[in-house]
This record gives sequence, structure tokens and C-alpha cells, in this order.
Amino acid sequence: MIPRTLDAVEIPDWKEHLSGAISSPKALSERLGIPITAISSDANKDFKLFAPEPYLQRIEKGNCNDPLLKQILPQHAEMISPTDYSSDPLSEESYNTIPGLIHKYKNRVLLVSGASCAINCRYCFRRDFPYAENRLSKEQWLKALAYIDQHTELNEVILSGGDPLITNDKQLQWLTQHISEISHIKRLRIHTRLPVVIPQRIDHSLIKWLTELPLQKVMVLHINHPNEIDASVKKAIQDIKGTGTLVLNQSVMLAGVNDCAEILSALSEKLFNAGALPYYIHKLDKIKGAAHFDVPEEKMQNIYSDLQATLPGYLVPKLVVEIPHKASKTLFTDSLSANQFNEVG
Repeated sequence: MIPRTLDAVEIPDWKEHLSGAISSPKALSERLGIPITAISSDANKDFKLFAPEPYLQRIEKGNCNDPLLKQILPQHAEMISPTDYSSDPLSEESYNTIPGLIHKYKNRVLLVSGASCAINCRYCFRRDFPYAENRLSKEQWLKALAYIDQHTELNEVILSGGDPLITNDKQLQWLTQHISEISHIKRLRIHTRLPVVIPQRIDHSLIKWLTELPLQKVMVLHINHPNEIDASVKKAIQDIKGTGTLVLNQSVMLAGVNDCAEILSALSEKLFNAGALPYYIHKLDKIKGAAHFDVPEEKMQNIYSDLQATLPGYLVPKLVVEIPHKASKTLFTDSLSANQFNEVG
């Protein structure tokens, strides 16, 4: 694709940003002016650094404590992992009955429709997911679609990954057209971080696909900190909304990133101003290598109580934890102790 121009200056498209993403500690050190000693080569071998330029532009140079940098920085702390942290904290393997498909909840099924991401978040609960075994051909997609067609209790398909928007528009159109032809499927939900890390992904072709899609559409973004939302992200969100798609956001509460009510309150306000509704705040999933991001449950509840006292109810996301083999997300409430939970849909 030929780059767009503005006043004779080339503007890279999203694929160029993706192919040019920083993937070495040395390059990250030089780009952001941080000491190479702050980056763990061992952690990087375990889970590779990957960060595109549009996201890097929002990180303060020379600041090792920048909340956006912390989300992508291979840290020495990753090599210290408690025994209750694992490579499959949600036991997804037991629900991955056929390649590319996870059927955990009764009326909705998840399709692993993107086998990679536009950014590698260090706390990702799927950082060890066997994407190579779930990278599908059209023939294999047809098997997944046949499964959905046979399970008439399903009414919603979730595209996730990896990131589904890393898939090209032609493949997305083929897949979602087949999904829309299954009579009991009413909704398509898309879980993505691409409009945040590379807002240029929301281009004319993608907007055309979303606009023409004959299903109810929900897009769930993943934004943890208000500094992730700049003018380009706001425009991407508004363009998505213009297709008739409901835009929600989910976050993870992360130590040293957003573990205070002031930051989360500012995030909710900025999301709403951009056109997205706060949806979930997740307790950290116990993925190997991410224990340093964990926030104690009592502190989480105190933060959430402060958040409820600060924001109107429609801007307060649900505080949830995902427990393996539970039939739904599980909700923290002020009326329960830190070790008790209520199930929610």
C-alpha cells in the first residue's frame, strides 16, 4: 500500500508501523533514552519485546517509571515467579477443544482469529498460548464455523487472539460473512488493542467492513492508563462508533501503572470523552512472569471504593477476577471480604 501524504510528508500505514515495531532491548534503550541495564535480556528471551512507534510516542523519554513503558518493558522481576503462577492461569487449554476455538461460556464462543499482537504486554494471560497450533487455514476455519453452527445455544462470537485486527480485512470479511450466515448468532464481539497501539489500523477499508457487517457489533478495547489516549486514538474510537459499533474498554489493575483511584478515574473520564464506555477492571491473571504487577486484594477494594465515590455509576467499570472453570467472570463487591466473590454474567 502506498503511504498517504500530508503536505508532502509521508504518513506510514498501519502495516508499516507493525513491520517497523521495536523488538530489541538495544533499540528500545536508544529510542527512549533508558539505560540498557533496566531491560532484562533473560525476560526478553522468555517473552519477546514488541512495540510499535505510535505507542512509543506516548512514552516519556528517559523515564523508566513511565506507566506505558512498564507495560512493555522486559523487567528483571519477571524471572521471579511464585509457584501459583503458571503458563495457563485460566485453564483455557481444557476449553480449546478444536484449533482456533475456545468454548468456555454457555452462549458465547471465542475464535482465536489473530495469532499475534501489535504489542507484547508483559502481563498478558496468553503470553504462553500455543498460537502456532491455533493458526488456521480456511479449511480449519470451516471446522470451527461448523462447530458454531451445530451449537445452537450460542448467540455471540468473540474474535480475540492475539489480536483479531492484525488479520487483513479480506480475511476478516470472509470469516465474519460466514459467521453472519449462522442464524442463531446475533452479535460479534471484537477484543482488540490495535486501535490504541496503532490507531492507523482504523482505516477506510476496516470501517467499510464494520459498516457492512450484518450483526450487532461490540468492540472491546484494552486501555490501562489515560496517557494511552491521544488525539489519534480518540479519532479511531469515534470512527469505530460511526459504524454503529458499541465501544467498550477493559483494563487490568497493575501495580506501578494504574493502582490508584485518581488514575482510574481520569481513565474513565478520558474514555467517555473519547466515546468508549468503561466495562471491566480485571484483577491480574496469575500468568508466569507477571507477579510484580499484582495488586493486593485489600488495596484493590480500597481503590475501587474510592473510584465509586468519585465517579457517576455509568463510568465505574466492574471490578472482576476470572477463576478457572467458573461459568462467568467473578465480581468483587464492597459487601464481601477480599477472599469472597460473586459471579456475574
